[in-house]
Amino acid sequence: MKQSGPSILRSALYLPASNERAVEKAKTLPADAIIFDLEDAVAVDKKLEARKAACAAVKSSGAGQSAAIIRINGLDTPWGKDDLAAACEVNPNAVLVPKVNSAADIQILSEELNGRNIELWAMIETARSILNVSEIADCAANTPLSCLVIGPNDLAKETRIELSKDREALLPVLSKCVMAARAAGIQILDGVYNDFKDASGYEKECLQGKRFGMDGKSLIHPLQIEVCNQIFAPSLAELKTAQRIVDVFERPENHSANVLSIDGKMVERLHAEVAKDQLARGQAIGLI
Repeated sequence: MKQSGPSILRSALYLPASNERAVEKAKTLPADAIIFDLEDAVAVDKKLEARKAACAAVKSSGAGQSAAIIRINGLDTPWGKDDLAAACEVNPNAVLVPKVNSAADIQILSEELNGRNIELWAMIETARSILNVSEIADCAANTPLSCLVIGPNDLAKETRIELSKDREALLPVLSKCVMAARAAGIQILDGVYNDFKDASGYEKECLQGKRFGMDGKSLIHPLQIEVCNQIFAPSLAELKTAQRIVDVFERPENHSANVLSIDGKMVERLHAEVAKDQLARGQAIGLI
């Protein structure tokens, strides 16, 4: 990420800011980010109460060791602009904005942030946002945009995509979004898994998201955090292999080599760069 958020982002847990017990519990949870939600999880008659609670939590370091994120209502709603203004006053790590449709939306939001050291996360959850996802992600070059967050439920509602267990119909969308994020050099979070009691299905979807290149996943229940953190972190075996590759390429006699045979496999220098990234991720979460 480009500014003040976590260097590794595996898990981001939504908590309804109108739920006092959930907000209080946030500081004890091991998610990489806590998203104090003012939007979908909050009833209309609780919007103002939720805004006040979210801002109070951020101001008092209520996310504990996690990054503190506030998901505002859309700027086209009666609450969005005031949500954003209130968030700016308490300086969360990031503001998450729903239903971003275009690069123009990001530019408007960036102007509203007015140079504050607050990251901008964008929900990708409409048909228009999928069509424009590359342009949206490229706004990271001149705005605080640092993360895309997939919103599968709203996307399915708008497009009639069927959210089956294997997400077959959604896979082209996920791949396109990952490519856009990688090209722009920002992070991307996979969408939520709704059935938090289905541990097996949830684990499979986490593994699928990792294979697609997602940095992590947004979550709806604290029970999902541990598995998510484990899956989206490099394994000890992967770190051991990565260290072996880096060590061999850093030997003086291999200084100019582009391809080497390591433990019976042909390894290119680009793989050494991938290995360095894995080691950096492992170090960021204390595995090495």
